[in-house]
Amino acid sequence: MGTNKISGAEAVIRCLLEEGVDLVYGYPGGAIMPVYDELYKFQDQLQHVLVRHEQGATHAAQGFARATGKVGVAIATSGPGATNLVTGIADAQIDSTPMVCITGQVGKHLLGSDAFQETDIIGISTPVTKWNYQITEAHEIPEIIAKAFFIAKSGRPGPVLIDITKNAQFDEIEFSYKKCTSIRSYNPKPTLDIEKVKEAAELINNAKKPYIVFGQGIILSEAEEQLKALVEKSGIPAAWTILGLSALPTDHPLNVGMLGMHGNYGPNLLTNECDVLIALGMRFDDRVTGNLATYAKQAKVIHFEIDPSEIDKNVKTTVAVLADVKESLTALLPLIKSNTHESWHNEFKEMYKIELEEVINDELKPKKEGISMGETIEMINKHSKGDAIIVPDVGQHQMFACRYAKFNSTKSIINSGGLGTMGFALPAAIGAKMGMPEREVVAIIGDGGFQMTIQELGTIFQTKVPVKIVVLNNEFLGMVRQWQQLFFDKRYASTEMINPNFIAIAEGYYIKAKKVTKREDLDAAVAEMMASKESYFLEVMVEKENNVFPMIPTGASVSEMRLS
Repeated sequence: MGTNKISGAEAVIRCLLEEGVDLVYGYPGGAIMPVYDELYKFQDQLQHVLVRHEQGATHAAQGFARATGKVGVAIATSGPGATNLVTGIADAQIDSTPMVCITGQVGKHLLGSDAFQETDIIGISTPVTKWNYQITEAHEIPEIIAKAFFIAKSGRPGPVLIDITKNAQFDEIEFSYKKCTSIRSYNPKPTLDIEKVKEAAELINNAKKPYIVFGQGIILSEAEEQLKALVEKSGIPAAWTILGLSALPTDHPLNVGMLGMHGNYGPNLLTNECDVLIALGMRFDDRVTGNLATYAKQAKVIHFEIDPSEIDKNVKTTVAVLADVKESLTALLPLIKSNTHESWHNEFKEMYKIELEEVINDELKPKKEGISMGETIEMINKHSKGDAIIVPDVGQHQMFACRYAKFNSTKSIINSGGLGTMGFALPAAIGAKMGMPEREVVAIIGDGGFQMTIQELGTIFQTKVPVKIVVLNNEFLGMVRQWQQLFFDKRYASTEMINPNFIAIAEGYYIKAKKVTKREDLDAAVAEMMASKESYFLEVMVEKENNVFPMIPTGASVSEMRLS
């Protein structure tokens, strides 16, 4: 781009346009006002969505990023505006979501003086960002924003925060922009060691009971085809983490199900039976491993991973293949022998029969009078045909959604995994729908999490974004209540919810709303919601003490999974 003199604030907007950004989420205020003044002039090129709380901006940016694979952008003012971003930034950091947050800051001459709405957001956000930087001079803006986008998206993605003082927004610069393609001392993608791939292939080819566990790394590196090719050629059963879900279609015959605390029975128990454990783009989170002292001790572990800090962090590896997982799987595929592992597969099928009998049938076809969360998810499957993007909040309903929702294609479920942020779903669903307008997006939320970001109904009303919202209302903070029931002698301390009239609130935002209390009304209500061309709010009153099983109690081994 040629050079011309413009303000720092206009440079910010031009940098975003150079990076291909056409949608940002934010909330204006004093210290970011010069940038908003420029946004006003660029409305035809850059859509700004006014959220109702800055946390909503980060979650919406996350939803957009996870649905599209692009970098999400959130903007806020200084002080409380900036601190309100922190939860979403922390969520994006632990779940490897590419996001650039831009905050305003008091003038350079006021830094450190406790000026009005001054907060050290660089100090506050350092532990939860991939990189952050404070711009105090206008000339820094193009280079720093270029770096921000490169760092956010490259390697293992993550959130970046750029804090811009007010003087830097007002001052003028000769503008030119050059995209960042490398940074000295930052190595986003380790160089693939082909010898490690050969070692891995040998272990896999000689294994009697090999087992694949895959995470979000498959989705982030767009390695879905390589994963499918690997499981089909090798015949190895494959299980997923909740962030890896949808990388392989849920009805694929080699997809054996969900790992973790509320995952499927076989995939958890048989972790301690496999002889080679092949971990693809996952980080051995404690919710997946349970007690590390007893996790897969019999197995040789092969870890395909882009981030060197994850190797041997929780689980000791036999072979570590450090690289982008798409690149490493592409190198591995020709070295893998065709196989079926039929008897090993049969062990998973036998375990599934037990789980079907003990847990799944009762959940999906309950004999109790109350509606179950599982049957509600199953009804959504019926009408979405596995093609919707599902955005769960955090809690029991999230585990039911992950266990029972069906997906035909990748990037179809958007979870808050590592941080487990209640209030995530409603704004994240807004971002997902804006990123992928041709797909149905259904937020599945508990009555607790819904009230944490309920104000984003205002964003839906103002933007007319046609998000479908399902609140599974059990009048409890359900997951905490389940633990209180099982481990605290049913002392339901501060978990019962006295809820408002959610239908009246939704209708107050001019969103079509319906409440279901009887099983016989559920099918028609879900059908009506899915057929709607506009946003739709559906409240389903579910069984108050409906528990999610199986479960691995905290600190227990995966082999101690309980079915009730």
